Amino acid sequence: MAGNSFGNIFKISSFGESHGKALGGVIDGCPAGVNIDLDFINSELNRRRPGQSEIVTQRKEDDSVEFLSGIFEGKSTGTPIGFIIFNQDQKSKDYSHIKDSYRPSHADFVYDKKYGFRDYRGGGRSSARETVVRVVAGAIAKLLLKEVKINAFVSSVGKIKYEYENSNVDFQNIEKSIVRCPDPDKSKEMEDLIKKTRKNGDTVGGVISCIISGVPVGLGEPVFNKLHAELGKAMLSINAVKGFEFGSGFKGSEMNGSEHNDSFNEDGSTKTNYSGGVQGGISNGMDIYFNIAFKPVSTIMRDQDSIDSKGKKVKVQGKGRHDPCVVPRAVPIVEAMAALVIADYLLLSKLSKI
Repeated sequence: MAGNSFGNIFKISSFGESHGKALGGVIDGCPAGVNIDLDFINSELNRRRPGQSEIVTQRKEDDSVEFLSGIFEGKSTGTPIGFIIFNQDQKSKDYSHIKDSYRPSHADFVYDKKYGFRDYRGGGRSSARETVVRVVAGAIAKLLLKEVKINAFVSSVGKIKYEYENSNVDFQNIEKSIVRCPDPDKSKEMEDLIKKTRKNGDTVGGVISCIISGVPVGLGEPVFNKLHAELGKAMLSINAVKGFEFGSGFKGSEMNGSEHNDSFNEDGSTKTNYSGGVQGGISNGMDIYFNIAFKPVSTIMRDQDSIDSKGKKVKVQGKGRHDPCVVPRAVPIVEAMAALVIADYLLLSKLSKI
């Protein structure tokens, strides 16, 4: 199976399955001398971990990371950083009923057809539990990016939307909400919708918005390695993501050039930022911002028509512990993937000047 690594210089390779013994990874290309704050890394894991509130899956995992190499006396050594997170609360029996059946909108069918074999316990490698590895790597990338601030938050759940201006978002409120929406009123509405949806045995999707500030001018290339294209690739690699909208996005298609163009100030900044911090594939020093659309979680607690591995019609129903809405726990994952891209492109930028 290919496709288990991400990045060019700052590169992460992951291993493990949802209901296997452990998950882990190797970070290659991290420069020597980065202060490795273990408390910060574990705090990032706590933001992603299951069981953190009443509106997420109740699987109980401490998600404590153990580093195996690449760190000495609290600093990165410049050698590969190996780490592992042991699973503690696997319930593989929750999936025995779909051993030979395919869950609608899951990876079951395509996984089986592509490889001729699948780990049906929670989806195996296709499970969102794999993202715990990305959060560890992303936390180290954040420690490398001292001047860069990455803030993601929930901007919609279902049809409930938090309308905001980039300059008016109170990032301090994000972690005060179990939904991770900065607006207290909208957060409560979203929370109520998620609870109602779960009670009905269903799931609901949402949107996460991300704002990155402090990115220097010059990251990215003008042709295939555009910075925003790599960010799109990173976000679309996250489980359940169905859309990536950058800068003015689809709204920009409704504007005239005279209103969409970002006029310059004397210092090189721009009066507006419809470009989303990237022009010609290269960062321009303004805030980078984008939206990521997440579909409803595919596992629902209702009977669904499906087929088994022999093509026979069957009924399948979700069992076990699942998120009724993925977006609250996906916020740190979005930040992690953004950090991996910015760290990688920062190192690429330095290499191109040698």
